[in-house]
Amino acid sequence: MLAVSYPPHRVRTPGMTTVEIRPLGATGLRVSRIGLGLAALGRPGYMTLGHAEDLQGNYDVAAMYARAAAVLDAAWDAGVRYVDTARSYGRGEEFLSRWLASREIAPPAVVVGSKWGYTYTAGWRVDAETHEVKDHSLATLQRQVAESRALLGAQLDLYMIHSATLASGVLDDGAVIGKLAELRARGLKIGLSLTGAKQAETLHRAMAIRVAGARVFDVAEGTWNVLEPSAGPALRAAHDAGLGVIVKEGLANGRLTGRNADPRFAAARRVLDAEATRLHTTIDALALAAILAQPWVDVALSGAATVDQLRSNLTAASVRFDTQAAARLAAIAEEPAVYWTTRSRLSWN
Repeated sequence: MLAVSYPPHRVRTPGMTTVEIRPLGATGLRVSRIGLGLAALGRPGYMTLGHAEDLQGNYDVAAMYARAAAVLDAAWDAGVRYVDTARSYGRGEEFLSRWLASREIAPPAVVVGSKWGYTYTAGWRVDAETHEVKDHSLATLQRQVAESRALLGAQLDLYMIHSATLASGVLDDGAVIGKLAELRARGLKIGLSLTGAKQAETLHRAMAIRVAGARVFDVAEGTWNVLEPSAGPALRAAHDAGLGVIVKEGLANGRLTGRNADPRFAAARRVLDAEATRLHTTIDALALAAILAQPWVDVALSGAATVDQLRSNLTAASVRFDTQAAARLAAIAEEPAVYWTTRSRLSWN
């Protein structure tokens, strides 16, 4: 089934960027084209360049919540109406729930997506040996959906498998798929986030899954950026089939920002700098504008950890991304295996 077509409208707050609102596939949910992900806001450690600098070494829970609330406030004021979190994002769900209650924001004013399948294990430490543990078993799904609902209640709209892969076997686990179908029948929209060089294969497998003749997955959240665009055709196919499409890691964990001074990235950085200068924007906004230029993308996530980062990211909506930018940025794409190997070597900070 194709996505229901509604004329887009825009939310504007004085002094802030205009954010388009559009349907999330055929889910019936309406989302902003730029959303906010809480991976860098819900826990002290994350694998984004400069994350420790963003948090200024202050990992006190109250300080972390205040920072998250400030970014959420700025996002709300700018018209952001999709927020993405996960059980493994430390206190991400807790912070979001507290913020929604304190601002008296009730459904359906904002769409909330969360994910299950990883358990946070860092103990609120940046130097933890293991930050999260992956387990896509039925027991984990049952435990974590109860935890998510306890925190988010009726605010939870979308629940996704966190970093589904063919290797994990989650898409072949009849008990898990049956439980997801049950949750969908009870009103939750169901999705999966993707990771690794075989995102496309995983997504095609997920799209083929049916329970009692009904599709199980409503939304696909994949990594797509100018360094790793290989999942694009599969995400386009998902969109054409009526799934909502959310793009994460649009800034490649900080590699597509001004912070990336790696000498091995120098040639690509020159291309990014030149195109950002030509289009009167920043590298981060240019990279996100490349995502927004894809008609099959419903939401491009900002992973901002500060208000200034968010505001810079939001200017992507006004960048006049053109064919010249598309061609020049296509030239810096990496082989998927190279991209994912580089990502795996990023340090938690």
